Amino acid sequence: MSNKELNIFKLLSQKPWEPAQAALDNEHDGKTFGLSKAKLGVRTVMVVSTVIFSLFVVSYSDRMLVHDWKSLSEPWLLWINTIILIFASFIFNKAKVYSDQNNFNKSKNALLLVGFLTFSFITGQLLVWQHFVSIGQYASTNPANAFFYLFTALHGLHLLGGLFFWGKATTKLLTNNFNVSKTKQAIELCAIYWHFLLIVWLILFGLMIAT
Repeated sequence: MSNKELNIFKLLSQKPWEPAQAALDNEHDGKTFGLSKAKLGVRTVMVVSTVIFSLFVVSYSDRMLVHDWKSLSEPWLLWINTIILIFASFIFNKAKVYSDQNNFNKSKNALLLVGFLTFSFITGQLLVWQHFVSIGQYASTNPANAFFYLFTALHGLHLLGGLFFWGKATTKLLTNNFNVSKTKQAIELCAIYWHFLLIVWLILFGLMIAT
């Protein structure tokens, strides 16, 4: 039996209602199998988001087979937005590398650029919405339109949620009031989340342009 299997068996055999075990549980700061609360939280969000997006993708695939489906036009701005998000993910990885090297000045500059690019992506998505509205392609016009607005809105909300934590990490670097290890972890988790949202967008965008 491997060490991981032994750890799982040991965890399942614990009795958290006993005072002695409760005291031990309070000491591990939410860590299970080497995961901190923050890492566990990000992974949970990613898993839940994956399930949600997967369900919508399945619904999209089924709905497009109905006779009233009419494919949405593809404005060039969507391609620009996709490139911007790819670049933002790349820069976030650079920010993580800089923080790992304790070069927080470069990491701060990279984070500021990530914020600018992410806001540019969201603004670009809103401009695409405006374009569709101006040509009369509303959510109620066609099922494909409704899915487009749903996909982009849901993805945008996930990005806005990520920007909240990006803002916290960036503000600490700007004020030079931060804990090194916690800030490194925050940048790492934000970078992972941005990579995840990039993959989600590429899947959604690829699905929409292919159909």
